[in-house]
Amino acid sequence: MRVTVNPGGTVGGEVRVPGDKSIAHRWLILGATAEGRSELRGLPLALDVRSTAKVLAAIAPEGSRAALEAWASQAAATAERQRSTANEGEPRPVSISLEAQGRVALRAPEGDLDCGNSGTTMRLMAGVLASYSVEARLTGDESLTVRPMERVAEPLRAMGADVRTTGGRPPVTVRGGALDGIRHVAPVPSAQVKGAVLLAGLAAEGPTTVEEPVSTRDHTERAIQHLGGPVRTKGSSVTVSAFRHPGFQGEVPGDISSAAFLVVATALAGGSLVIHDVGLNPTRTHLLDVLARMGVRTRPTVDRDELGEPAGTLEVEPPSALTGVTVEAAELPLLIDEVPVLAILATNATGRTRFRGAAELRVKEIDRLAAIAGGIRALGGQAEVEGDDLVIEGGGLRSGTVSSLGDHRMAMAFAVSGIAASGPVVVEGLEAAEISFPGFARTLAALGARIEP
Repeated sequence: MRVTVNPGGTVGGEVRVPGDKSIAHRWLILGATAEGRSELRGLPLALDVRSTAKVLAAIAPEGSRAALEAWASQAAATAERQRSTANEGEPRPVSISLEAQGRVALRAPEGDLDCGNSGTTMRLMAGVLASYSVEARLTGDESLTVRPMERVAEPLRAMGADVRTTGGRPPVTVRGGALDGIRHVAPVPSAQVKGAVLLAGLAAEGPTTVEEPVSTRDHTERAIQHLGGPVRTKGSSVTVSAFRHPGFQGEVPGDISSAAFLVVATALAGGSLVIHDVGLNPTRTHLLDVLARMGVRTRPTVDRDELGEPAGTLEVEPPSALTGVTVEAAELPLLIDEVPVLAILATNATGRTRFRGAAELRVKEIDRLAAIAGGIRALGGQAEVEGDDLVIEGGGLRSGTVSSLGDHRMAMAFAVSGIAASGPVVVEGLEAAEISFPGFARTLAALGARIEP
């Protein structure tokens, strides 16, 4: 999908964004392994979330299997229908009801478990399968097969599971069994690895502790604690013990990482925006602190709680000026998914912006460090990778053609870049946005961006 984004226009208004896929992955897993009925509303139509549903369907008992397959099929059809329409408004969420009998009711898969493009699916499901006394092989698309998996395999082996990677990367084969709790000191902060170890810890003998260099997003432990599970947190350390959780109900809040692209688009156009029903988890809102340092004023208001997740309204005000900043390495785990669009904002700021210690961006769907810098240069801007630092000079972007390289966040970031460029920006591969934000181009256009097919 090739689109042209023309500069100018007024971007703003009121909007809702798709449900938070980080939360949706975890709630789907907890719903499929609960003891009792779960009703999940507001699930996003994102491809990654559908991957988790399909993997769960392949190991779930018949009743849950049918519900998961039906949901994935309905989500795919709805996303495709809404992607092809010009109607305004955000993609409508799709709900699911699961009648589960606990982790012990899971069955052996009949073939490989295809995780698609989703590293979250692969890592979290490895944690579930670690206590599951059959062999399962987790595979994925070409992009996923280059992502590091030893970081999750090693602690699961220490707990007693047989976990084999392919040279440290996917496919990953897991043969589970009786697990013992461990204390895992993570060398690299990762919410996916933490979530996998904690999910395994729910079926382990004795407590399981994950200690990270800095705290990462805490959706797994919030949900477990809200369901009554034994969760203890101290600084960047979290401990769980064996727990069989009941069914639950919840509505997935909007994804603040998806909202970030609309916030930056609005700031670049000098507009105002109100985002309703968005997740405001404190481990996800450091983005707002960095935006404030750059000159973008936002006002978050929490008005409800969903399974331990705060949610509410985010208002964006027109910026007076944009300023380059330094984002320290310790901050990166709290806004790793937002760096691509913050980099685009930085091209329009005064002075230099530096993201320190951003090596983790090299092992995302693609090498995002290289992709961000290369894409900005292709559009006439100034950006370099210095060691593990991403350095961007302000001064604006001109015009040109840039590829998403199949990466959803790069696709959306480069689309946003065209709003404030001096000439048209052609983005090739915008369909990659469907991985996390189905209908992104339509939503951005509905807010006033000048997008042409």
